[in-house]
Amino acid sequence: QVQLVESGGGLVQAGGSLRLSCAASGRTFSTYARAWFRQAPGKEREFVAAISWSASSTDYTGSVKGRFTISRDNAKNTVYLQMSNLKPEDTAVYYCAAGPMTRTARMYDYWGQGTQVTVSS
Repeated sequence: QVQLVESGGGLVQAGGSLRLSCAASGRTFSTYARAWFRQAPGKEREFVAAISWSASSTDYTGSVKGRFTISRDNAKNTVYLQMSNLKPEDTAVYYCAAGPMTRTARMYDYWGQGTQVTVSS
């Protein structure tokens, strides 16, 4: 059974940092791009960041550039999202995904269950 399991979410004050992890099991994703999306209450799921299978290419949505860093460890089948200088508007459920390198959520084949990130002002 293929699973993506996120961890590392929580409650943090504005300006703080969190590191999200997404561990995959059931198959290797070393040839898949990996991505993070987020969904705030009442809003659509939005793209946050993506990294190519070789980690040679990354992509970020504008609002997180310079604050978030996506990375991966193919040996551990895990992708990470280091989030710094967090803002209240970053509050959302964060989902990891595996699939082609794209900002379009429906193109991804595999999804995790999500982890809540709450940033207090």
